[in-house]
Amino acid sequence: MARQKRSKVEDAHNTDRWMVSYADFVTLLFAFFVVMYSISSINEGKYKTLSTSLSDAFMSNERDAVPVKIFEQPPTIAEPLPLESEPYAEVEQRRELSEAVLQEREKLNNASKQFEDVLSPMIKENLVSVKKHDFWVELQMSSELLFTSGSDQLSKRAADVLKTISLVLAPLPNAISVEGYTDNVPIETVIFRSNWDLSSARATSVVHELIKAGIDPLRLSATGYGEYHPVADNSDEKGRFQNRRVTLVITSLAFSRYGASDEERAKLLNLQSSSTPIKKP
Repeated sequence: MARQKRSKVEDAHNTDRWMVSYADFVTLLFAFFVVMYSISSINEGKYKTLSTSLSDAFMSNERDAVPVKIFEQPPTIAEPLPLESEPYAEVEQRRELSEAVLQEREKLNNASKQFEDVLSPMIKENLVSVKKHDFWVELQMSSELLFTSGSDQLSKRAADVLKTISLVLAPLPNAISVEGYTDNVPIETVIFRSNWDLSSARATSVVHELIKAGIDPLRLSATGYGEYHPVADNSDEKGRFQNRRVTLVITSLAFSRYGASDEERAKLLNLQSSSTPIKKP
């Protein structure tokens, strides 16, 4: 009895269901190819029309070129917008130098003229030169006038020259920078390891002599530049002679690191001091 029921169940199972899925797949594939074919089909009439238009536009030699007008009217010029700021003239007026700076410039100008007068014999020998700038005076002396070769010891003539220079410097309050320079010939001795040492030692010797002559040490500084700021070519003796020098730079109080406070310097330049002390509540 049980065997008959099982047989009927097995006979009821349909083994041809795969044909339904296969038919759906074939239908979809057919539809896909139809769509692809319709997309790839070309309208021959429209293609010929497009081809003719392009040929007329790019290949015709009889077509007259007509320039295209970009502007029917002249371009409009933009007017600057008014800004709410201080008038330029007022800004420039504040930049003008104060009366104190102008007076100091006049004093430096007079000092340069005095140097030219008292040192005129040495200027004629090309041992001394005086250069005047707006805010400093540069007095350049040849090392041959002050020292023997390879030495930082001042000669007797140098002491007399520096004493004369001190008479012009004494009335001025300005800072004085003494700068030593050499040529590019190397030096290496027990005393001087290089031109740096020699130039610094020579500048220091001049500072000491100026102090002996009555110049306030607070106004003085000594700097050695060695061979690295030549004023002439070191390839010949004439150029090396010019490069071996000591320079005195008398600087305006407005631009000197020492000699005037920040407040005094600001007043000289008509500026507002950035170092004004803050008032505590």
